[in-house]
Amino acid sequence: MTSPVTGRARTAARPPSTGRPAGGGTVPRPRPGGQPRTVEVAVGAGAPPPVESGARNRMAFLTVLVVLALVVFAGKLVLVQGLKGPSIAAHAQQGRLSSVALLGGRGEITDADGTALAASVERYDISVNQKLVEKFRSTRTPAVPDGAAGVAARLAPLLDMNVAELGGSLVGDRQFVYIKKGVLPEVAREVLKLGLPGINVDQVSERVYPNGSLAGNVLGFVNSNGTGLDGLELSLNKRLTGKAGEEIYERGLKGQAIPGGYSQEKPARQGDSAMLTIKSDIQYRTYAALTAQVAATGADSGSAIVIDTKTGDIYAIADSRTVDPNHPGDWKGGSLSSAISDVFEPGSTGKVITMSAILDNHVATPTSQFQVPYIYSPDGKEKFHDSHEHGVENLTLAGILAESSNTGTVMVGQNLPVQTRYDYLAKFGFGTKTGIEMPGESVGILHPVDDWQRRDKFAVLFGQSVSVTAIQAAQVFATIANGGVRVQPHIIKGWTSPDGVFTPVAAPTTTRVVSPETAKTVLTMMESVVDDGTGASAAIPGYRVAGKTGTAQAWASDGTQGITASFIGVAPADDPRIVVAVILHNPRSSIFGGTVAAPVFSDVAGYTLGQLGVAPSGSTATLFPTSW
Repeated sequence: MTSPVTGRARTAARPPSTGRPAGGGTVPRPRPGGQPRTVEVAVGAGAPPPVESGARNRMAFLTVLVVLALVVFAGKLVLVQGLKGPSIAAHAQQGRLSSVALLGGRGEITDADGTALAASVERYDISVNQKLVEKFRSTRTPAVPDGAAGVAARLAPLLDMNVAELGGSLVGDRQFVYIKKGVLPEVAREVLKLGLPGINVDQVSERVYPNGSLAGNVLGFVNSNGTGLDGLELSLNKRLTGKAGEEIYERGLKGQAIPGGYSQEKPARQGDSAMLTIKSDIQYRTYAALTAQVAATGADSGSAIVIDTKTGDIYAIADSRTVDPNHPGDWKGGSLSSAISDVFEPGSTGKVITMSAILDNHVATPTSQFQVPYIYSPDGKEKFHDSHEHGVENLTLAGILAESSNTGTVMVGQNLPVQTRYDYLAKFGFGTKTGIEMPGESVGILHPVDDWQRRDKFAVLFGQSVSVTAIQAAQVFATIANGGVRVQPHIIKGWTSPDGVFTPVAAPTTTRVVSPETAKTVLTMMESVVDDGTGASAAIPGYRVAGKTGTAQAWASDGTQGITASFIGVAPADDPRIVVAVILHNPRSSIFGGTVAAPVFSDVAGYTLGQLGVAPSGSTATLFPTSW
C-alpha cells in the first residue's frame, strides 16, 4: 500500500505506539478515513506574503507618475526636436556668429601720368580688453609672468614698445583701449600668432601721401576715420570713399572660425580713383621756383599756376604756404590754397581786358596815337598817375600796354560805356567762380555798376576797384591765348573704377568772350611787353613770349597797406600752349611784377615747355610800333 503523503510503500502495519521508532523520526498519525494530510507552511519559509490593498495603490500611483513623466519628456522631445528644432538651432547658431566689417578702400588720387599722390594702405590697430588680460597663463619657454606682465613681455618686442609702459596700459577694467595704431601687416600677423587674451587686432585703412607736401595744397587731407577734411580729399570725398562689406562666420569657443560652419560674405567695394591734370614734375618745379623767389624777395607769400590754354588742364597750382598731408596737424588753418581762395586787385594785368574791350568795340587800334601825360584827370575831379614820373609821351595803344601806363589806359578806356566796362570784366570771368573742382574757391569782388563810386568807373580800367583770385587772373590770359574762347579750368582728368576702367571727364564748357581777331591782336600787343616793355625778365630763349606785368595796392585785415606784384604770360606766343601766372604778396626787394615775378615765369614756363615737348618758336614776332 502506498502512502499518499510520502509516496513510499509500506511493508507492514505498525501498531499505535507512543514511543519513538528506532530510527529516531516522528511517525505521522494516520487521519481518519484514510484522507491525505494538509501541510501548512509558515510565513517566511519561502512563499511570498499576501499583498495588502494599500501597497497595490501606491504601486499603481508611482507607475502612473512614471508614465506621465515619460509622456512629458517624450512630448518635450518631440517639441524640441520636431516642432521647434529648426528655430532653436537657428537661435543657437546666431549666438555663435561673429561679424567682421570688410573695409572698402578709399580710391587713389594720381597725377596725370598715373603716379600716386594719395593712396590707402593696409594697416592694423592693436587694442586691449583689460578685463581679459589677467587670464593669461605662461605656457611657453622661456617662461614669463602670468597676467598683464606676461602679455607685455610677449607683446612689447613686436610693437617696439617699452615693456613697463605697455604693461601699465594693460592693467585696469576698461574693455577697449588702443595700444598702438597703424601697425604693419607683418607685425599684426605676429601679434595674432601669440593668441594673447584680450588683445585685439583690427584692420584699418591708412591714407598716405608718398610725395609729402607735393601738391598738398591741392590734395588736402583726411581725418582718422579716412573722411576728407580739405582740398580734393574733401570735394571728391563721396566718390573716393569705398563701400564697406561684411563677413559673417560661425565661431568656436576661442573665437576661431569653425571649419565647415556657417559663413557668408558681402564683398566690400573700393572707391573710384581720381586722375588729376597735375603733372608732378611741373608741380614740383613751380613750387620750388616760387618758394625760392618768396625767400629771395622777402615776400609774405606767393602763388603760381600753370594752365594748358587749349584744354583748360591745370598742370600746377603752387602756394608758398602748403601742407604735408601726412601731418595735417601741422597745418595752422586758413585757406589751403590761396591761389583759388585769396583775392587781390589784379593791377595792370587787368589792362588786358580793357585793351580787348577797346579793340572789340573799335574804340582804337593798336597803332592809334596818344599823347600820354604822367597825371591825367578824365572828369576834372579824379586824378590818376603812372608808376613813375615822366613828361608827355607819344605812345600808340600798343605802347600804352607795353609801358603799362595807367593814364594812357584811362585816356582811351573812358570812351567805353560804363556798362561795357563791367560786361567785359564779367565775360572774362571776374565776379564768378571758375568751377575748378577744389573747395573754397572765391568769386572775387566785382560790384554792380550801380554800386561803383565816382573813382571806381575809371579805376577798373587798370585793374583796381575789383578783386580776383590767381586762377581768375590766369583764366583771362588763357582766354586770349585760346583765340578769345574761355575754357573752364579744371584739375580732374578722369576716374578709374575699381575694375580698372578709366573714364575721362566731360569736355569743359567753353564761352566766346572776344573775337578771334581781337584775341590775336591783344596777344601780339602783349609780346611787346616782353620784347620792348616792362616784362623783359620773362623772356625764354628760343620761344616767343607774350605777357603782362602787374602791381597793385593790397590791404591787410589789420588795415596795413601792401603790394601785390605779378606777371602772367603766354608761351609760345606764336602757337600758345601754356599760361603761367606768378603772384607775390608784399615783396620787399621791389614792388614791380616785371622785376620779382617775371623771372619765376621764365623759369617755370621754360621748364614746362620742355616737359611737354613743345618745339621752339619757328618765327619771329612782327610787333606793332609802341611810340610815334
